[in-house]
Amino acid sequence: MAAVRISSRSGLPSLLVYLGIGVAMGQDGIGDIHFDNAELTQVIGYAALVVILAEGGLGTKWKEIKPGLPAASSLALVGVSVSVGITATAAHYLIGLEWRQALIIGAVVSSTDAAAVFSVLRKVPLPARVTGILEAESGFNDAPVVILVVSFSMAGPVEHWYHLLGEIALELTIGAAIGLAVGFLGAYGLRHVALPASGLYPIAVMAIAVTAYAAGALAHGSGFLAVYLASMVLGNAKLPHWPATRGFADGLGWIAQIGMFVLLGLLVTPHEMGDDIWPALVIGLVLTMVARPLSVVAALAPFRMRWQEQALMSWAGLRGAVPIILATIPMVSGVEESRRIFNIVFVLVVVYTLVQGPTLPWLARKLGVSKAPSETADLGIESAPLERLRGHLLSVAIPEGSKMHGVEINELRLPAGAAVTLVVRGGESFVPLPTTVLRRGDELLVVATDPVRDAAEQRLRAVGQGGKLAGWLGTGGCGAES
Repeated sequence: MAAVRISSRSGLPSLLVYLGIGVAMGQDGIGDIHFDNAELTQVIGYAALVVILAEGGLGTKWKEIKPGLPAASSLALVGVSVSVGITATAAHYLIGLEWRQALIIGAVVSSTDAAAVFSVLRKVPLPARVTGILEAESGFNDAPVVILVVSFSMAGPVEHWYHLLGEIALELTIGAAIGLAVGFLGAYGLRHVALPASGLYPIAVMAIAVTAYAAGALAHGSGFLAVYLASMVLGNAKLPHWPATRGFADGLGWIAQIGMFVLLGLLVTPHEMGDDIWPALVIGLVLTMVARPLSVVAALAPFRMRWQEQALMSWAGLRGAVPIILATIPMVSGVEESRRIFNIVFVLVVVYTLVQGPTLPWLARKLGVSKAPSETADLGIESAPLERLRGHLLSVAIPEGSKMHGVEINELRLPAGAAVTLVVRGGESFVPLPTTVLRRGDELLVVATDPVRDAAEQRLRAVGQGGKLAGWLGTGGCGAES
């Protein structure tokens, strides 16, 4: 917990702090713990990555990510291919690695890390389109990269490239289909079946997300893509007790990151890495300054994005624990010089994350891509189903910056079948009158019948964003008729 505070205050990505803790606990540190089980590290790393992708998907807003899905998909496929080719070529000709080892390193470091991207980007005020593309890319590109690393680590050479491309396409299709199906079925079940305790909803949501991974993997599809898409569907489904679910998922995500990074730090043997520092710096420089920018340009060529946005996305291709976890695959497969591959990847990730993460906000401002903080804040709305009454109880929190401040109850223009029944202000509650004026910091209890539940929430959010004239000015929500 202290490490979380240190990382948030210093601006350093948390992975560096946790990796440092793991190294300090290891055989070259004060802990003197001898740990070299790459297979166990890989298994735990995969499990942690499932939780991290689930947490990231639950926090991804569909309206922000939807416009950027084609661009993100292109980055995850075309961009990864370009990056792998350029990085592998540099590793072969500049460092002298055999083509097999060079291709493995190129594939391993071409995946952006979901945990690093989610944690850094949500602190940087970027346009929704840029943030959506980068978050979706980090959720999508794990799948093709895992397939490439496993294929390159196999005993025999890859004879037919079109077979590999076909396998990637098939696994992605299966994973996407299963993830969407599990997500929609899970959301439907949670919205229509009232559980006996509110604390079960967060557990159920995470269980559904993990089920998506399991189903995708068992069907020989991409389990990582399945869990991300299923979580994204659940996160945008307006589920009951949503704030509690998000808090629970956030806590699990932190546990997964801490455990995964500390374990990776334990696996490292610093005194063996001296000869691998220079190769790591060279490969990382080529990746950061050549491969990533060219992959972004090639992948985003059809999408008419400003060069400033492309430059920022090139620099925001953050690496983290995912490449280090993927570097354990050749170790488990017995690839020659696999320990050297792991050391190079580890040094590369640490050095360039230390450079890229803290400088990203500064670069966004210099490029003019950073946006000003929004003038309005979205409402916090939690829903609890009243199954026997066929209704819903909405708990609405009015934050600072909400345009619901100063609006009278009757000016909300809620649909018939919905009403504000209680207002909590300054620790005291009262039943409001139609002329009661709402204030920042108020909490409202709104009762809505089942048929108008969605319309009531839509109207509340519209007023929170557009004020009492929402609908009349095209802000959305019911009551827009003239």
